[in-house]
Amino acid sequence: MKYKLAFLSLLISLLGFSQSETTGKINTVIMAKYELGYVLHKPANTKEKKPLIVFISGDGEKGTDLEKVKINGPLKYLKTHQLDAYVLAPQCKSDEDWDIESIYQLIVKVQKENKIDSERIYVTGLSSGGWASWKLAFTHPDLFAANVPVAGFVDLIQLEHACEIANIPTRIYHGLLDDVVNVDYAITIYKELKKCNAKDVKLTIFDDANHDSWTRVYDNQEIYDWMFQQKKRIQTNK
Repeated sequence: MKYKLAFLSLLISLLGFSQSETTGKINTVIMAKYELGYVLHKPANTKEKKPLIVFISGDGEKGTDLEKVKINGPLKYLKTHQLDAYVLAPQCKSDEDWDIESIYQLIVKVQKENKIDSERIYVTGLSSGGWASWKLAFTHPDLFAANVPVAGFVDLIQLEHACEIANIPTRIYHGLLDDVVNVDYAITIYKELKKCNAKDVKLTIFDDANHDSWTRVYDNQEIYDWMFQQKKRIQTNK
């Protein structure tokens, strides 16, 4: 009788510490609010369809003061020159990073509200904006007629899919002495695009430039003339 009670006690003890598991599913929706300030320059003649330059600034222009996005790039150039095009410059908040989908939604909004030539939408950016320029091209390759990243870095995942943007005319600029974003990023993505038989891609490395390789790019009419000559091409390399 003593042994039966001991066995029963042990069995109850084991049952009390037995493990179990359950399975199931849960559906969640996670939404993040992202506010994006922007400046939109409009050409003198808005009755006819005109090209759109999407300019994405760097970390130095983050904040809520929209005058910052006029320090460099096309909006700086427009202070003393004219461009027969729309120029859209979003601004990233100081404590945030670029949200690519938000920029895309902004472009869509501007397209709906203005006479934009959908065959001539160009994306360009400097430093972290150069990364965003690459990212936008990869995310929406059918949207842009040209891509002009300056002093930007490229994600490794993007490098693996370089052929997806091989048909977008691209001008890559970087400073050889850049101590913020290594010039190897520009060289590597250029080589990957050439492997995909990219027909219109060019890499320019300024031997004497540090991180600021953008001043000589955006302060020159040449880059705008080149962009305006480009029209959207059908993407065939996947």
